[in-house]
Amino acid sequence: MNPFSKIACSPADRERSRSNGLAAIDCSWVHADDIFEVLRWGSSRCLPYLIASNPTNYGIPTKLSTAEALAAALYIMGFWERADEILSKFKWGSSFLTLNLAFLESYSKAKDSAAVIRLQEEFIPKSVAEET
Repeated sequence: MNPFSKIACSPADRERSRSNGLAAIDCSWVHADDIFEVLRWGSSRCLPYLIASNPTNYGIPTKLSTAEALAAALYIMGFWERADEILSKFKWGSSFLTLNLAFLESYSKAKDSAAVIRLQEEFIPKSVAEET
């Protein structure tokens, strides 16, 4: 998982993930630019618009913890039970699914990265889109 990738995680990544696994780097958002710039191996994927439920970034779009990112990717690719297993380790884990269920369900039905990105554009509030 790479927040700077131009390709969104989608159901089309399911078999690649099943064969090769899924990896995420656990680092502070403060250092993310530096860390991900040096990582150039593998098939890099970003996550679409989702809202954090972890105590540090609760309610902040795209500022997910590593556990949230892994669970979201797994959910989008159709590995719902694995996503739930990861989130069950945290007191706040179930709130991630509550906050994002409509997003995750839609993304998990998309055909590919392009379809996920189109859905994301529908979900991002206009006020957030205007800031970028």
